[in-house]
Amino acid sequence: MGELRGAVAVVTGAGRGIGRAIAEELAGGGARVVVNYSRSKEPAEELVQKISSSGGEAVAIQGDVSDAGQAARLIERTVERFGRIDVLVNNAGINIDRTMKKMTPEDWDKVVQVDLNSCFYTVKAALPHFVENGGGKIINISSFVGQAGNFGQANYSAAKAGIIGFTKTAALELARYNVCVNAVCPGFIETDMFAGVPEEVQEKIKARIPLGRIGKPTEIARAVRYLIEDGDYITGQTLNVNGGVYM
Repeated sequence: MGELRGAVAVVTGAGRGIGRAIAEELAGGGARVVVNYSRSKEPAEELVQKISSSGGEAVAIQGDVSDAGQAARLIERTVERFGRIDVLVNNAGINIDRTMKKMTPEDWDKVVQVDLNSCFYTVKAALPHFVENGGGKIINISSFVGQAGNFGQANYSAAKAGIIGFTKTAALELARYNVCVNAVCPGFIETDMFAGVPEEVQEKIKARIPLGRIGKPTEIARAVRYLIEDGDYITGQTLNVNGGVYM
């Protein structure tokens, strides 16, 4: 079983939504958490305060991980602060939803840069530290949309599918260093992103889900914690937490 207490965990895009839930879950398990954010400074700092007031240890570090230099500095600042990195959760992501008829090259590039390329940038920067430590855990947050596709989300689905392929290759290459790399594919989750969907569309979405409800961010967070604490013999896998919307 992996040890979460005292481990140093970096969660990208942790100011809100799924990333916030993951950061809280890991801190609750005793991890020292880096709450990374790009623009959500106030929510990130509020989360750090909440974790600290509960007896945990966390720090907010700004960095746009879609930029290779900033992603590398995030890892550097983490190691400067805590002396190591044990867990990397690549959660940062955006969506710009349009049909391909209306989607611009800029729409495509932005989503792929934030959602997919950032994973390579952070893993590349963290790898030497994982090697030095003798192992680690990397969890990449993908989506069922990367498996099934979705109307109006060509850029998002391509990026999330790319995360799955990247996860498998990273798992193959990093196994020799005792680094486990896995992906979690959420279904529809109660986040600000989903809250922006019109109510009548939300009802249609619920009707598609066999379990008949939208998932909670904490359910994704617990899946991430499972892979960290109990996933020592799990690597290169995709854990689907989606209520049955994709099987």
